[in-house]
Amino acid sequence: MPLSLYNTLGRKIETFTPVHEGKVGFYGCGPTVYNYAHIGNLRAYVTHDILVRTLRRFGYDVTHVMNVTDVGHLSGNDDTGDDKMLKSAEERGKSVLEVAAYYTEAFFKDTERLRIRRPDIVCKATEHIEDMITLIKRIEAAGFTYSAGGNLYFNIAKFPHYGELSGPKPDEQKTQARTEIDGNKRNQGDFVLWFTRSKFENQALTWDSPWGRGYPGWHIECSAMSMKYLGEQFDIHSGGIDHIQIHHTNEIAQSEAGTGKHPWVKYWVHNEFLVFDKEKMSKSAGSFITLQNLVEMGFDPLDYRYFLLGGHYRNQIKFSVDSLKGARNARKSLLSTLRLVGEKAKTAGPGGVSEDSVRAHVEAFDTALEDDLNTPRALSALWGLVKDCGVPPKAALEAAFGMDRVLGLDLEGCLHGAAASGGMDAAEVESFVAERAAAKAAKNFARADEIRNTLKERGVVLEDGPGGTVWRYG
Repeated sequence: MPLSLYNTLGRKIETFTPVHEGKVGFYGCGPTVYNYAHIGNLRAYVTHDILVRTLRRFGYDVTHVMNVTDVGHLSGNDDTGDDKMLKSAEERGKSVLEVAAYYTEAFFKDTERLRIRRPDIVCKATEHIEDMITLIKRIEAAGFTYSAGGNLYFNIAKFPHYGELSGPKPDEQKTQARTEIDGNKRNQGDFVLWFTRSKFENQALTWDSPWGRGYPGWHIECSAMSMKYLGEQFDIHSGGIDHIQIHHTNEIAQSEAGTGKHPWVKYWVHNEFLVFDKEKMSKSAGSFITLQNLVEMGFDPLDYRYFLLGGHYRNQIKFSVDSLKGARNARKSLLSTLRLVGEKAKTAGPGGVSEDSVRAHVEAFDTALEDDLNTPRALSALWGLVKDCGVPPKAALEAAFGMDRVLGLDLEGCLHGAAASGGMDAAEVESFVAERAAAKAAKNFARADEIRNTLKERGVVLEDGPGGTVWRYG
């Protein structure tokens, strides 16, 4: 069956057909780098990664573009709230660009630990101001703007397709519930393309423009940068469901107004929230967990990736430590099972391999991915493969590693690490870790150090943290 994706624009599953045969232009909304990414944020980037890996498995030439928002982004998507970048800089006694650089590096460290492949093109908003100005000029020339109070606004009343993605018409949106009303707007759904009269004193970053010295509205950066690298019409735009109502809706309006092309993007792919105690994680409320927090609790980042793969990207996933422990146990069991398959492969004879014995599992895996990236079923197909005694061990390993090129669990690397550790499996390592913890509790630090050195010699690295000891094959 062909690849099918749920398209938010049409609110249905659709067969994927790219704009240009064999090629895919994909833009995923990136981070606003004013704080650490929390594990709910990171779910989106695992989703993007699975999508790109799937497309490449099916033979597409993918160009993956992601923005980094390093210029003022307001806490409210509708031009309200505090400037996140400026507020973070003031709290930390740093410049905006220093804060942005620090958290950009932290973000990519997290994605690397989660085995998320870096996008082909990572573009910073501050490096594309001229591209934004050029696009705003086109939108203005097409008659979709007005100036008021020193700022340039997009007039949604001029755009007939507004709200096509989000559903409700502008007058049906909850504008009355907003705590801040911009008296310069003709309609409270209108949005700023360029600020010259910021409500913030001493705005940190400003640029010259035809409308005065100022800075761009948040929405324009994604339109300008995606089109710079992917063209005026491309295949897939992705992000969290919280972007649908305002940010992505406004992106469509300004992009199609500026280019005159409809649709601007063919497929809109949105992931659901990770929820914690029945609420989504929130940086503003201070209720969030970082990947490093999980590491300090004794988890491997790939335990979290496995946890996410166990839920469909369009379903909410409820996070708990117990559920993450379940994912960790399942991942360790998978590695142990694969290690046994690997041991059998070393002694297996050169007998012929029946393609039929592998094909059913591989087809089940691909069918799951083709069905709107159904990773729970894809994981099930992987398990079915490695537990099937009828599949020759060497063929099972090869197929499993092929599946993992999509799942991103680093199965081959983990197995090679186990081999480098003298064949120590997870249970054996855990036994040593437990013995070391007991030795430390008894203040027998000589024995604790001896265990650490023994494991190091056998290719196992220990990392102590507030939540306990984490180990990995090194």
